[in-house]
Formats: sequence, C-alpha cells, structure tokens
Amino acid sequence: MKQCLSLCALVLASVSCSGASAGTLDEVRERGRMICGVSSGAPGFALPDTNDEWQGFDVAICRSVAAAVLGDATAVDFVVPDPDARFAALANGELDILLRNTGWTFSLDVEQKFSVAGVNYYDGQGFLVPRDLPVTSAKDLDGAKICAPGDASIVESLADYFKTNNMENVLVPVLSSTDGQKRYLAGECDAYTGYLSELAAMRASFENAGAHALLPEIISKEPLGPLVRHGDDEWGDIVRWTLNALIAAEEFGVTSANLAEMSAAPGNTPEVNRMLGTEGNLGELIGLSADWAKNAIAVSGNYGEIFEKNIGVSTPIGLARGLNAQWANGGLLYAAPFR
Repeated sequence: MKQCLSLCALVLASVSCSGASAGTLDEVRERGRMICGVSSGAPGFALPDTNDEWQGFDVAICRSVAAAVLGDATAVDFVVPDPDARFAALANGELDILLRNTGWTFSLDVEQKFSVAGVNYYDGQGFLVPRDLPVTSAKDLDGAKICAPGDASIVESLADYFKTNNMENVLVPVLSSTDGQKRYLAGECDAYTGYLSELAAMRASFENAGAHALLPEIISKEPLGPLVRHGDDEWGDIVRWTLNALIAAEEFGVTSANLAEMSAAPGNTPEVNRMLGTEGNLGELIGLSADWAKNAIAVSGNYGEIFEKNIGVSTPIGLARGLNAQWANGGLLYAAPFR
C-alpha cells in the first residue's frame, strides 16, 4: 500500500511539474512577447492605424497585460485568427489571450474549457437599421429580412426574440463581417443583428454613418472578456487582476495624469498603495514585480480613460458607458478588492 501511495505521489509530482513548466507565463517570458488574438478591422476596438500600429479598446487591454508581465507595452504581437478557428488557436497555444467576439457562456466555460478572466465589456445583441426605414423599435421588424453572422448564439437569440414576440423574419446568413456590410448596404436586408458594440464599430466605418441607427432593444446578455485556457490558473490570475487594476484605478481616481504622483503619495488609502505596489507584497504573490499594476495603468490610463479614448461618446463609435459604468454610478463595472 505504501509503495502504491509513493508511486502515485511521484506520478502526481511529475504531472504537476510538467504542467508548471508549460505555463503561459513562463512561455511569454521566454519568448519576450505576448500573443494577443483580436478581431479584424473593428474600429475603436482593434484596428491598425495609418502607421500600421494597432489601436483600440481591446488593444489597450492587451498592452496593459504585456506591461504588467514584461514591463513593456509594445511587446505584443497582434494576431487576427479566423473567426471559426479562434478557439482552436487559443487551445493549441497559438495565442496567449483572446479578446473580442468572446461572450461568456456556459458552453464556452464548461464544454469548451476556456476561462473568461473577468468582464471588460458588458454587451448585448441588438439591431442596426437604415434611418429611412420606418422602424424605431425591434418590434417593428416583423417580417423583415435580417442579416446575421454565422455565430450560433446570435442566430439562436434572434430566433428566441422573434418567437417570444410572435414575430417572423427572413434570415439572411452572412459569411463574414465584410460580406454582411456589403449585403446590408446593398439593401439585401432590412436590419443587421449582432453585438451592439460591433454594430457601432461597423456603423462608424460607413461613408454616411449618420444614415444608420441602433435600435433601443437589447435582446441578449453578452458579457465579453479576455479569454484564456482552462487549467492555467497562474496566467488567468494575471490577466484577471490586470483588468481589475484598470477598473479599480478609475474607482480610486488613479489616472494616467496623476499615476506618478499617487505612486509616491503617502496619503493614499492602504488599498491604493497595495495595488500600486508601495505597500504589501501583491506583486510577489502573483509572480510579478511590485509595480506590475502601475505599469499596466501607465499604458493607457484607467478603464474609463481607455473607454472614452477609443469607443466613448466623443469618438466615431459613440458608445455611452451604460452598463459599463462604475457600480457607484449605476453600472455593472466592479473590481474585486486588492487585499
């Protein structure tokens, strides 16, 4: 019996050591770069600028993680995986982290074995329509032709909404975002359905964006967040707490403008000091430097700064904070405590 237990212990130790050596954190450090999967051509979220530099909301989140881990926000390779193969790319190690088009669902978590390391955008499915169409509500779309991407969850939510409201529609499947835009602008469908954030980004890319409107209804819950592989808890913790740091920084009033001052200020609350690494040992506990969160915030500021710069109401995307406002302001954004 003792021999059996000893053998089991050796096997378990071998498996544990093997898993640790293959951890994403070690691989990223050895590589010296992080590989981030993003969407193709999503204005405001992920899109190369005229200098071929990636910009956007999701891009900023990726760069913040890279800064926390490597101390260098530029040490990121942005990859646009095929939409149908993006989960496989993450599973087989081609990506370290996947953002965008990633709604947290039971099947994604339990069946496909991925972990959402927090919610960085509370989204929902909606409808984009031409303003010259006599439609002010999704309930005016009975009998309408609706363009929809091949995402099963979007098609299912569309069917559920129409069935619940005793309505019918003609589904116009689209092969890609580009294909969908062409069909929609050509008048092949009366409305386009998808995540509201994606519809807003799509509209911003139109030559006459003002000729199109987002309907007020939200017909599904789509919590979006950075996706990592199941089982790599060390890496998942790093991504999760980097996102928490960006959210908490806004709550605590830590900005890109006052970060250096607050990092040196003795009068901060203990929680702010722990987050910024001037008190305690949170960096050591998470396997990073003491100033990991400070490095993450220094890239583009806090969550609110990232939102307003890339997708807020003053940008062509024109999204209000809504559900993505801080919890104290009536939104759902809530960072876990740094203690």
